[in-house]
Amino acid sequence: MDTVAVIGAGTMGGGIAMNFLNAGRPVKILETKQEALERGIGVIRRNYQAQVDKGKLTSDVPDQRMKLLSPTLNYADIADCDLVIEAVFEDMDVKRAVLTQLDDMMKPGAILASNTSTLDVAAIAAITTRPADVLGMRFFSPANVMALLEVVRGIKTADNVLAIALAIALAVGQRVGKTAVVSGVCEGFIGSRMLAKYSFAPRDLLESVATPIQIDSAMEDFGLAMGPFRMADLAGNDIVLAIRKRHYAEQPDARRDEITDTLCEMGRFGQKTGAGWYDYEQGRRDAMPSPVVDWPLASFHKRNQTLSRTFEPDEIVQRLIFALADEGARILEEGIALRASDIDVVYTSGCDFPRHRGGPMLYADTVGLDTVLSQLCRFTPAEWEPAPLLVRLAAEGKAFNHARATKDMVDVTRLPNYLYIS
Repeated sequence: MDTVAVIGAGTMGGGIAMNFLNAGRPVKILETKQEALERGIGVIRRNYQAQVDKGKLTSDVPDQRMKLLSPTLNYADIADCDLVIEAVFEDMDVKRAVLTQLDDMMKPGAILASNTSTLDVAAIAAITTRPADVLGMRFFSPANVMALLEVVRGIKTADNVLAIALAIALAVGQRVGKTAVVSGVCEGFIGSRMLAKYSFAPRDLLESVATPIQIDSAMEDFGLAMGPFRMADLAGNDIVLAIRKRHYAEQPDARRDEITDTLCEMGRFGQKTGAGWYDYEQGRRDAMPSPVVDWPLASFHKRNQTLSRTFEPDEIVQRLIFALADEGARILEEGIALRASDIDVVYTSGCDFPRHRGGPMLYADTVGLDTVLSQLCRFTPAEWEPAPLLVRLAAEGKAFNHARATKDMVDVTRLPNYLYIS
């Protein structure tokens, strides 16, 4: 694998390019406009200079790595690359346009990878005439910092293509500290799909009179660097709003997240606007409690005549972590992940789960799946049904780490045995 191309020089594309540059691999980076290309190259250079200023790199390293980077505005310049990763806007029409050009331009045998975090890799692959050569390579943001890479196998991804992509991930990972985990195709793959389920639990707690500060404090005491509301402010509440709006359109009868929607209607998108679930002073990331947030909470409780109650930190932690484990059980049963430990690697490497807890699946095993099941049944709405795998394992007195995927979606036993996957 000689040369890698990255489509898009924005925050994600630039971060992806830096992974390969850091590993000493040549990278071609493509943008559609000169201004965007120059801006992206400038950000990469500043990121390297920041590492020099902090003493993490010697002064000669940035120039060495930048010499490996070839910027271009022309698809013909990347046609000979062995791997191309698109990192354009998360919109199927945009990705369709990019993949169509790559399909026409790239040499036979080139691997076409999408960095999508939510879109269907199989649908992206179907745009091309070579779906066997298409897979997902989902880097977590910031891509040059986060340790996790989800390698997403599409329905038609060839075994050798998956093996080569994993070999690349291994080679790069050894140099820059990345860990690769194979995922099957579903919305959000492993990490984001579970985070979506995780986000329902804080919403339920808010609607039951808990506050963002109570919930964040409990989760941070458990070991997370940030609770769910501080994390939402960092990521941008508008990003999740766009996903919710898509879900509302697809499922008109689905339950609305009224409190969060109201917060977004107030323009409180998080750190980027200086106001979200918390207030932020310009140039600082310290989350300060905001009296403004009391209004959408009070309005919801008055409208729904919510009964007041007290939540202990242990219950808050259980509600959130057990919700993760329940969704992990579904992912395992569907064959999206091969084994429970892969899910734990995703969470400890890319989703801020405290390493000393072992990951949500191992933590659930430690607590006992019978306890997890009984507590979930106590916390969740009557219409909720636990994952069948969780019910079966709890009844048998077994653990998640006794189970493997039951469907051949990510069967790594067909891959070369020298590949480290998780």
